[in-house]
Amino acid sequence: MQPYLPGYRTGFYERLQTLLETEGITLEVLYGTPASVQAARRDSAHCACARQVPTRQVSIPGGRSLTWRHLRNRAASADAVVVEQALQNLDTYPLLLRQQIARFAGHAPPVAFWGHGRTYTKPVTRIESLAKDALTRRGAWFFAYTEGGAAHLTARGFPADRITVVRNSVDTTALAEDCERAEEAGTREHVEAALLRKQFDLVPGRTALFLGGLDAPKRIPFLLESARQIAAELPGFRLLVAGDGADRLLVDDAASQPGSPVVALGRATGARTALLGAVSDVMLMPGRVGLCAVDSFALRTPVVTTDWPWHAPEFEYLTHGRNSLITPDSLDAYVGAVTALLNAPRRLHVLQAACRKDAAAYTVEEMARRFCDGLLQLMGTPTSACSVHDH
Repeated sequence: MQPYLPGYRTGFYERLQTLLETEGITLEVLYGTPASVQAARRDSAHCACARQVPTRQVSIPGGRSLTWRHLRNRAASADAVVVEQALQNLDTYPLLLRQQIARFAGHAPPVAFWGHGRTYTKPVTRIESLAKDALTRRGAWFFAYTEGGAAHLTARGFPADRITVVRNSVDTTALAEDCERAEEAGTREHVEAALLRKQFDLVPGRTALFLGGLDAPKRIPFLLESARQIAAELPGFRLLVAGDGADRLLVDDAASQPGSPVVALGRATGARTALLGAVSDVMLMPGRVGLCAVDSFALRTPVVTTDWPWHAPEFEYLTHGRNSLITPDSLDAYVGAVTALLNAPRRLHVLQAACRKDAAAYTVEEMARRFCDGLLQLMGTPTSACSVHDH
């Protein structure tokens, strides 16, 4: 069960479905309607194993909301259910109650949680933290995005032998292959990359990319001001902004200013994203780093970010000075780091080489295998095609 189905998840579900089918298991993904901020990104998608269910959201004091998805008997009749680790999903509680009652009489599906393991991206009160821990401990299994989330769970009392670390990722196989072809003389992608450079007057060694949602957690005003200041230091600098969201107008306005280094491209997917990576040198992400870390590896565009405290779990994939740069959270420090890196081609090449290497460690194929392995163990089924060596 998912809040909604974004495009970046379809590759994972398709691979997971294929792996489970070899074990005689059917996968059904039930998802609701995206909230307003998610809807603004315009990245909703669909896949063959997914079904949308009616959803109701109720606002409560404090700017929060409660969600109820009308599942009817679809979840209760399953052999296992995986739900989001979130307090606001009211449909989770009846499933957990059925699981508890089934220990004494009858059948109910075991309920597993899938999520961060702890709250990474926003401050929480002690009461909220305790409530989330109490909810999580009632799960029969946990699929944690990263090792850091799993470590938090075990520290809070969740059994380590009932945790699967999936290494949250996106489908970057085609992205990496398209990016590679764009670097090969004579290929169609190489020609298209050259045309893109000509179209936007891009200078090799002076081009940055932003890829993702344009909303508050990405700190778009910080991003745009840093681009302006970097361009003042580095003639020919350009920032390609690919994405959509509530702050799209800020980007469009910046791009419309005379002499602006900002190029507003709208949302990019697939081969278009690969071309943007092929003509870019670094990825600027002063705000929240999440799955863009995986994209940066596939595109060989090392992330430059800040030590802002509200990054997503995938921030753990970054190592300062190896595959990325992590600066103090100030505009001066950030601008200085990006400028210095683009003025140091050898150092930039080292970071790009590390990105290329790390791309193989975080793939949607490996994520699907790990998830399948955990599901089989949850359901008491011997592992085979999905088997991995560790959780």
